[in-house]
Amino acid sequence: MTSADESQTQAGVYEKGYFETRLAQDANREKVWVHLAKHFARWIDPDADVLELGAGWCDFSNKIAARRVVAMDLDATVQKAAAPHVQAEVGDCTDLSRFEDDSFDIVFASNLVEHLHREQSDRLLDEARRVLRPGGRLMLMQPNFRLNPGRYFDDYTHVAIFTDQSLSDYLVSRGYAVEEMHAKFMPLTMKSSGSGLTFLVPWYLRSPIKPLAGQMLVVANPAD
Repeated sequence: MTSADESQTQAGVYEKGYFETRLAQDANREKVWVHLAKHFARWIDPDADVLELGAGWCDFSNKIAARRVVAMDLDATVQKAAAPHVQAEVGDCTDLSRFEDDSFDIVFASNLVEHLHREQSDRLLDEARRVLRPGGRLMLMQPNFRLNPGRYFDDYTHVAIFTDQSLSDYLVSRGYAVEEMHAKFMPLTMKSSGSGLTFLVPWYLRSPIKPLAGQMLVVANPAD
């Protein structure tokens, strides 16, 4: 018989070698998320209850300022990566049954939905809408196929294609209203020769010109 901790650890893992290839720890990525967390504060109140899905190394969860932060991931790495103030949950992000209706003000995911087949992303969006409070926000940051189609499938676990238009339409079809869509938000990947220039991130986020942009950001609300 396995212990509860062992069962959680075995609950799910990424594709073999994914952490070593596409999601390896990177000090530069952590520095980028310091700047991103400050930028996201315009949508996230300090007294908000926040749920991050597909949290991985908890780059977002560990740095965002909020009353309560929950980081959920299929892989048990989330348990060791979460900061002391972050509640780590191991589990399938398409099944949020452990959380009650209207539990969170923010549901956030970075580079997650493009890894899911349609029936999985349908469940994730529906579950996120269920756990969001009235006036809550779903925030998705992920690759925009329109901007860099040539490198979209450099990540071998991508299975779904989204553009700023298709993602907006998809969210509306699942009961959301799009509050903001930033079609050009960040570069596609940290795997570049300029990845060490993290001090330029605040300028990049403010600039109307986005060289090498490959990721988009959408902020959406559950429709009435």
